[in-house]
Amino acid sequence: MRLKISLLKEPKHQELVSCVGWTTAEELYSCSDDHQIVKWSLLTSETTQIVKLPDEIYPIDLHWFPKSLGIKKQTQAENFVLTSSDGKFHLISKLGRVEKTVEAHCGAVLAGRWNYEGTALVTVGEDGQIKIWSKTGMLRSTLAQQGTPVYSVAWGPDSEKVLYTAGKQLIIKPLQPNAKVLQWKAHDGIILKVDWNSVNDLILSAGEDCKYKVWDSDGRPLYSSQPHEHPITSVAWAPDGELFAVGSFHTLRLCDKTGWSYALEKPSTGSIFNIAWSVDGTQIAGACGNGHVVFAHVVEQRWEWKNFQVTLTKRRTMQVRNVLNDAVDLLEFRDRVIKASLNYAHLVVSTSLQCYVFSTKNWNTPLIFDLKEGTVSLILQAERHFLLLDGGGIYLYSYEGRFISSPKFPGMRTDILNAQTVSLSNDTIAIKDKADEKIIFLFEASTGKPLGDGKLLSHKNEVLEIALDQKGLTNDRKIAFIDKNRDLYITSVKRFGKEEQIIKLGTMVHTLAWSDTCNILCGLQDTRFTVWYYPNTVYVDRDILPKTLFERDASEFSKNPHIVSFVGNQVTIRRADGSLVHISISPYPAILHEYVSSSKWEDAVRLCRFVKEQTMWACLAAMAVANRDMTTAEIAYAAIGEIDKVQYINFIKDLPSKESKMAHILMFSGNMQEAEIILLQAGLVYQAIQININLYNWERALELAVKYKTHVDTVLAYRQKFLETFGKQETNKRYVQYGEGLQIDWEKIKAKIEMEVAKERERSSSNQSSQNTGLKH
Repeated sequence: MRLKISLLKEPKHQELVSCVGWTTAEELYSCSDDHQIVKWSLLTSETTQIVKLPDEIYPIDLHWFPKSLGIKKQTQAENFVLTSSDGKFHLISKLGRVEKTVEAHCGAVLAGRWNYEGTALVTVGEDGQIKIWSKTGMLRSTLAQQGTPVYSVAWGPDSEKVLYTAGKQLIIKPLQPNAKVLQWKAHDGIILKVDWNSVNDLILSAGEDCKYKVWDSDGRPLYSSQPHEHPITSVAWAPDGELFAVGSFHTLRLCDKTGWSYALEKPSTGSIFNIAWSVDGTQIAGACGNGHVVFAHVVEQRWEWKNFQVTLTKRRTMQVRNVLNDAVDLLEFRDRVIKASLNYAHLVVSTSLQCYVFSTKNWNTPLIFDLKEGTVSLILQAERHFLLLDGGGIYLYSYEGRFISSPKFPGMRTDILNAQTVSLSNDTIAIKDKADEKIIFLFEASTGKPLGDGKLLSHKNEVLEIALDQKGLTNDRKIAFIDKNRDLYITSVKRFGKEEQIIKLGTMVHTLAWSDTCNILCGLQDTRFTVWYYPNTVYVDRDILPKTLFERDASEFSKNPHIVSFVGNQVTIRRADGSLVHISISPYPAILHEYVSSSKWEDAVRLCRFVKEQTMWACLAAMAVANRDMTTAEIAYAAIGEIDKVQYINFIKDLPSKESKMAHILMFSGNMQEAEIILLQAGLVYQAIQININLYNWERALELAVKYKTHVDTVLAYRQKFLETFGKQETNKRYVQYGEGLQIDWEKIKAKIEMEVAKERERSSSNQSSQNTGLKH
């Protein structure tokens, strides 16, 4: 990825340009110390002077009123705030008319910023004051006051906090009074510029110590650059939070959100005092010290999938290369390309007006449809369909271009969603809520309605990243997520009535990805790269989970690596310095998944015998129990030396009735309640009591015996035997109550138990014979 710079031969301004701001993706306003406000039209390459300000107004900062997030869409901004050196700020219309001038600070007003909703304006000045104003320019409050000039300010993603500079310190102050203020030393020189992104919640700072730095919203350092030759005078996030730009003397740099640099350009600009990204995130404008306005286009983005590599060569041109036969195709578009995604044998490209869907089998005939809004901020793909996200909503389309659904929930803000907070599979859409970060919304892909009985997935901590598995049946769909403590959890997506368990898979997990071909999960765990070959093991037999993992040392990826993709058995990881590392994992677990999904148990056993690996046998054991194939489970458990489980499986196989077998398989997986329900529904009350006795669940065993008026003496007998073994006295009041004056006759109890077992056998054989009769007819 690099920047394509365009700079006029002669500057349009006579003095230094102090600030720039985009109205649309094709139109920019610039203000200069020559008192002119100039409009730049990129479509016609024309510049027009909008207004010449009075001589006493020297502009310092400009910020356009945000487009409304409500139903009535404004296609472009209509007015802006301009701060100036005489201590005032001015509300100016698009046509250059000064609507209002407000005395704001003693000394220059160094920065002014609208919040995301456009309901409040924050200004900071040389007098060290931070003031909040209403939309119409009425003073609401003075948020803070300090002894040093405040050079830059930014709103938090939820417009509830303000970040500002104080010499070498950064301060985050909430608008609520008495809330905790966060302050830390960020640079060794005065901080000149800050920016806070609403999508990734990260903070940028630039200072006179010639460094730029990336921080999280708690003030933890994520990246610090090497010192440059000159102070860094400007930084700005791209709207989607994936990139940021850095400006200095004769320097413009394009960086990834993790800090490493994509491209460095050295245009003859003098210092770049202000950087603005266009709404669609495809181009940058810089306000230059020598009167120029520099424009830079982001080109040469790359997308890779299997043997295809797609490169954006120009604004409207893509090159597709097949690395197997070196075939090259050129794709031309009518408008400039904004976003693209290559996955599942399809390339989806959104331009400013249309969406193109290409199949990797045929690059010549794309499917084209018009977009509702235009500035697509995210494209996600699944095998059957893809999802587009813009400022107006979330839209799901099939690869044939058919609109499928548009999920919605109260208070949904699509402008702050990204690939970590939205996930798509063939049947489900998951969205992490921003208002309450502990909640995940789940939607049916085909209808856009809430999944199951409409219950939300709620976790005890804030969720950071979510990912749906891609294969298998809808009923078995699982979602994995990482919470604020960096713990990895997995849970079922289907939520009917009963509360699904949320089970922890790992700790200190920084990044995760599901394979696109089968339900294998990989993640970077502290200093290890871990692959969960069969994450469902946690629902079947948690004891053997460690045996189903593959782990290797991850120290070679340096700190803060990120998993880019997991295609087939190839995992691509981006290191903190921007380099890509490819890891191949064993292809055998994927083949095992395939065999099991098509119930080829003999082939699965044969494969495990061929590979001779414990992880494969452990995966097969869990898969077999999950699919109720106890014969295969017995072979697999024997192979990993779990003799106690082999014995239990043999005991299950010898049980007389189908219900008993089912109940014990559920107990094998730890689902005690479900096992009991199955037995009670089948009328096997004694068996339900017996499993509670075996698990020393004495309270429940007595409760069932009393409720169904049977085997009370049996429960009391077993309880007495248990107490005698440990030499203890009965202390449970209920047992004391029912055991009063009761003589225990073991002969009688054994006879009762034998009768129950015989009854169950008889029932089972009569059921079998009636089924056979039905088949004959």
